[in-house]
Amino acid sequence: MLSGYGARGPSSTAIAPDAAPGHSSAATPSLTLDQLLALRSPSSVSKATTDTSGHLVVDVHTTATDDDGDGSSNGPDHDGFIARPAVHFVLAFDDLTYSVKRPRSSFRRSPRHDNVVGADDSRTRTLLEGISGEAREGEIMAVLGASGAGKSTLIDALADRIHRESLRGSVTLNGEALDGRLLKVISAYVMQDDLLYPMLTVAETLMYAAEFRLPRSLSRSKKRSRVQALIDQLGLRAAADTIIGDEGRRGVSGGERRRVSIGIDIIHDPIILFLDEPTSGLDSTSAFMVVKVLQRIAQSGSVVVMSIHQPSYRILGLLDRLLFLSRGRTVYYGPPAGLPLFFSEFGHPIHDGENPAEFALDTIRELESTPNGTKELVEFSKSWQEKPLSRTISAAASTTGPDHTPSLTLKEAISISIARGKLVSGASSGDGSSSPAAAMNTKVATYANPWWVEVWVLSRRAFTNTRRTPELFLIRLGTVTVTAFILATVFWRLDNTPKGINERFGFFAIGMSTMFYTSADALPVFLTERYIYIRETAHNAYRRSSYTLSNALVSFPPLLLLSLSFAAITFFAVGLAGGAQGFVFFALVVLASFWAGSGFVTFLSAVVPHVIIGYTVVVAVLAYFLLFSGFFVTRDRIPRYWIWFHYLSLIKYPYQAVMQNEFGADPGRCFMRGVQMFDGTPMGKLPVETQVNVLNAMSRSMRVDFNSSSCITAGPDILAKQAVTDLGKWACLGVTVAWGFLFRVLFYLTLLHGSRNKRR
Repeated sequence: MLSGYGARGPSSTAIAPDAAPGHSSAATPSLTLDQLLALRSPSSVSKATTDTSGHLVVDVHTTATDDDGDGSSNGPDHDGFIARPAVHFVLAFDDLTYSVKRPRSSFRRSPRHDNVVGADDSRTRTLLEGISGEAREGEIMAVLGASGAGKSTLIDALADRIHRESLRGSVTLNGEALDGRLLKVISAYVMQDDLLYPMLTVAETLMYAAEFRLPRSLSRSKKRSRVQALIDQLGLRAAADTIIGDEGRRGVSGGERRRVSIGIDIIHDPIILFLDEPTSGLDSTSAFMVVKVLQRIAQSGSVVVMSIHQPSYRILGLLDRLLFLSRGRTVYYGPPAGLPLFFSEFGHPIHDGENPAEFALDTIRELESTPNGTKELVEFSKSWQEKPLSRTISAAASTTGPDHTPSLTLKEAISISIARGKLVSGASSGDGSSSPAAAMNTKVATYANPWWVEVWVLSRRAFTNTRRTPELFLIRLGTVTVTAFILATVFWRLDNTPKGINERFGFFAIGMSTMFYTSADALPVFLTERYIYIRETAHNAYRRSSYTLSNALVSFPPLLLLSLSFAAITFFAVGLAGGAQGFVFFALVVLASFWAGSGFVTFLSAVVPHVIIGYTVVVAVLAYFLLFSGFFVTRDRIPRYWIWFHYLSLIKYPYQAVMQNEFGADPGRCFMRGVQMFDGTPMGKLPVETQVNVLNAMSRSMRVDFNSSSCITAGPDILAKQAVTDLGKWACLGVTVAWGFLFRVLFYLTLLHGSRNKRR
């Protein structure tokens, strides 16, 4: 039976899979698997179309031939059919149950007010209990319920954001179990909060998302075209060049911000889209526009699953399936059109003109306040689902036609969907061919781009965001410059006397610790980006290693300027030794200190959850580092049970390096001559003549020839006395640099294992 499919144009025809012999379909030769999977070839006249009725789709096309061998088409050769099966995706979930353990508490709420299923077990809280249903391609399935009903938990369960060991039940796509790695690639998850860089414009935000999620094989112009098309689809054309904004800078509106959040996750046109309350906090008009965008996304061939708190009447008309929850249990599952009959048979008819969703939520809340809760409604819902009438209503309301079992395997369906234009992030055929048969060999890459592309894009985005907030760097530069100026004026032109020695010790200790304390400004950087990072890496926008490397690259150039500024102001003003070579080494030590301090604070930002806690830890730990650096207590005087902390001190190594650079540069440089040895002793208060006489007497008694001009203490003597000779200055510099790299490796490991976005 050959029937025209007028909605798709004259070049598309639908063939029923069970067409009887003798009908017009019999005139078509028997189709091989490759022919069934064939897509539109470049020479086809009409574009491939998608049927949503469960039938095969046939494209009528004309193939041009090259009779003279010159590479050009000489005209039509024959008309024919390319037939392929319609692709439908059905995300099904069956008997999902999720419980968490909680500690015992002396305060126990009564079961009637406890938002817990199975409240008799004080150690277990059941957030989901026996939830079943399905979401289909081309439809929006909305999860509704009061706060604490389990909406977000169900979305997380479907999106594989709950550890499989904790979740009972099954989640399948087209009847096949979903692998977590595959689901990350073919889906997207839009969080409830709008996690965006405030200083980027709408177009820049979407363009960076495109560079992350779209493969390198696509040219920049094609990526830009995709972004421009998405801006139009999201209704953001008027705000394309407006920054996102934050509390301190005015930017786009709340509704526009929410649509941008959706846009960055659908830039690669995912097959499945999860959204956690996308309309939360929006006014009625903005919320309607957001859901209208989601409807267009679903109709483009995606499965859309969202949670929503209380939809308006207009929004309800855009939804295809509803799943009402009450304390983790299903109280209604079906189309919006089935609500009036459902509640009418339950004994709570919906009044004319009343919003069915609001009525349902109000009724559920009323029942939850009763001693028996919603138990009766839950049982009625189970029996309702078994009634033929409810199935008829669901089938009639479905926008994708009657239920059917997908005829293709999941891999085949995904491959054809990719070839049809969906899921453009990194999909490639094994042989690089674009032929129809190659669709079956399509591979879905874990990441759309190689790591160096990710590092480049991440670095560009970070530089753009930093360039538009220059005040942050200027404040840090001002802090370092002011500190350097104060140190330079306090320790101005130190002399080569015993007092000058001690003053150098103080300058080096304060100066090196300043590098680490001023690095604390890096603490809020990742803390503010943490949830953006989690959102982007949750669906493989880029590798964690790429983010770590980019973070290091972006943070390094400012450190160069800070180091040169501090070294240039202090080195010559204080009168340090070594000349040009000494200055270069001093600047390198300052840079290495900034590098190590920045790495330490960056690592700490991945460990601590809050800025205030982070600053407290930074100040305390750096104080310990300074205490054990060798300035207050020399290495040979530190108790044995604390000596390990001396070698862990980040300040020890730069402090020791600059000490050796100063006192080891010229071994013949004298810092104590003759009577200067009496400074700081009772003898120092005597007249100089008396001190000279005492010195001569000591010389005769010890039979050593020295006088008031003899050198008593040189640079190597000072280093030995301060016990800073266990490592050379270049070794200390190398250890300081190594600390910076080590902390960034620890930062990466923390991101790898400590930022998992899954519930236990």
